[in-house]
Amino acid sequence: MRMRPTLSWIPSGDLPPGTTDLEPVAAALSAGGVLVLSGAGISTESGIPDYRGEGGSLSRHTPMTYQDFTATAQARRRYWARSHLGWRTFGRARPNAGHRAVAAFGRHGLLSGVITQNVDGLHQAVGSQGVVELHGSLERVVCLSCGDGTARRELARRLEEANPGFAPVVAAVNPDGDADLTDEQVGDFHVVPCTVCGGVLKPDVVFFGESVPASRVEHCRALVREATSLLVLGSSLTVMSGLRFVRQAAEAGKPVLIVNRDATRGDRHALARVALPLGAALTTVAGELGISLDEAAA
Repeated sequence: MRMRPTLSWIPSGDLPPGTTDLEPVAAALSAGGVLVLSGAGISTESGIPDYRGEGGSLSRHTPMTYQDFTATAQARRRYWARSHLGWRTFGRARPNAGHRAVAAFGRHGLLSGVITQNVDGLHQAVGSQGVVELHGSLERVVCLSCGDGTARRELARRLEEANPGFAPVVAAVNPDGDADLTDEQVGDFHVVPCTVCGGVLKPDVVFFGESVPASRVEHCRALVREATSLLVLGSSLTVMSGLRFVRQAAEAGKPVLIVNRDATRGDRHALARVALPLGAALTTVAGELGISLDEAAA
């Protein structure tokens, strides 16, 4: 029997309450050696919705799973039609104050690293260095048969040629770059194969129901071991891919700080959860530390 991946989590009543006090975050950053773990919530101010926050995409949309994607050509047609349109919208997203703050903290030597659960590339777009993309990136495409990797922009060009005039109105775009389209809008969208072996192409991202590569997990665990503290930004920590690093840090006695408006699955492991909008919160912290965000965008 095939199991569906965990997509939601219901907070229990015994979680510690959130705070609006940013002092613990500022103190951790001032001490340096902070490892950032970011989630979809850091990109909402860039126009990319998160999964589980207020108005999150899970309220209207079930993400494609790896099992569904590999099962049928029809599922892949639906995915690529929706993702092709979503890619256009993703390409217009720009880093926000939260991304600029993380880049500025890094430039000032306050961070030991950045792990992101996002696939949008916005941390790198504003200058963050050495970002570990835990769930991969929509910028790349990989063949499931021969492993050949190509740039997403090249696939976008091929899909444009194979589907001239395909431009249905998009209702919304989700954190995985998947646009909301009806089956009627998808129609007979043409999917293109790998140019090397004719195999099935998949975005180089970790789908729900798929495992993060073991080598990437171990690299992230090493970053946690080397860090002084862990700062979680905009993640509900519902899925184990991110929660395991919070648990690892807490078990090692390293302070865990979370900035997320809603309760998270990692709250009981955290020194504090700051329940404030990310952009404003990190801008305030940067100001307290005498750091300008403008330099990060230079």
